[in-house]
Amino acid sequence: MNERTTRALNSKNNNIIHIPYGGYKNETSINGVTIRQLTEKKGLDILHHRLGDGNRWAVGPIAGWDGLEFVYILKGSLSWKEKDTLKIASIGDHLIMDPILEDTLFKAIGETEFLYISSDSMYDSVDEQVKEYMDLAVTVEEKDGYTADHCSRIKDLSMKVGEVMGLSSEAMLELNFGSFLHDIGKTKVPDRILNKPGKLSIEEYEEMKLHTIYGATLLKKTGIPILEKASTIVEQHHERYNGTGYPKGLKGDDISFLANIVAVIDSFDAMTSVRVYSQGRPLESALEEIKKERGRLFHPEVVDAFLFIQKKGEL
Repeated sequence: MNERTTRALNSKNNNIIHIPYGGYKNETSINGVTIRQLTEKKGLDILHHRLGDGNRWAVGPIAGWDGLEFVYILKGSLSWKEKDTLKIASIGDHLIMDPILEDTLFKAIGETEFLYISSDSMYDSVDEQVKEYMDLAVTVEEKDGYTADHCSRIKDLSMKVGEVMGLSSEAMLELNFGSFLHDIGKTKVPDRILNKPGKLSIEEYEEMKLHTIYGATLLKKTGIPILEKASTIVEQHHERYNGTGYPKGLKGDDISFLANIVAVIDSFDAMTSVRVYSQGRPLESALEEIKKERGRLFHPEVVDAFLFIQKKGEL
């Protein structure tokens, strides 16, 4: 609760509580999305959301809850997909979800603000999930400086590929979390291995490969449904189309399609990034490698979509 809100709450006349501009009860922020709880009472929750251009916000069904959710756009626009149709809501539009039936991922077009009103308090639920997400991401950042930027890049490029491939809103939501947290299992890998400047021994490499299993286990333990779904991406993002990957040596369609997306993006970023043991390859060299491995290490359709966004200058 900020100072201006506190003063307002202590200055009641006629039971009208005046909250000065910018006041709020609670606030949480992550990855360009800020959520402020303006007020709540049993059977009502009013939140103010602010999203940077291109940032995303999700809403979906919760077991045992069938309340009303209402969105009123104050600034900018929100886009989302319903089956194969792209929908856009702009300033002055409102959305009614009574209740929401499927996980839906909204994307901000320009700087976007909207009021979110729920027939029951949702802030604590949202806050807990966001903080869980933040805690996991921060853990990765603290573990390895390389991984912090790497995770953000993987997420951004994966979402671009997903959009080109026309993925459903539900799949995009899963990809959003799975791509960002794909390396979360590295928190369980010893620093002496993670940051070793030279080539790993056979034993060390086997330990490093376990980060996929460690990461999937971490997400499953959160108890958050979308993170549990995303655990498949985390576990399989080092599998390869021809079956030569790890941890299970899956092949072709046995690999999650979303994990195939992260596999291409992760490999490209690893090739072009400066790391403890590598100075990074030139962009063109990395692109040639991706093209060469199309249909062998990497899913051909994913490679095609990746090359499409490269041609558009979006890498």
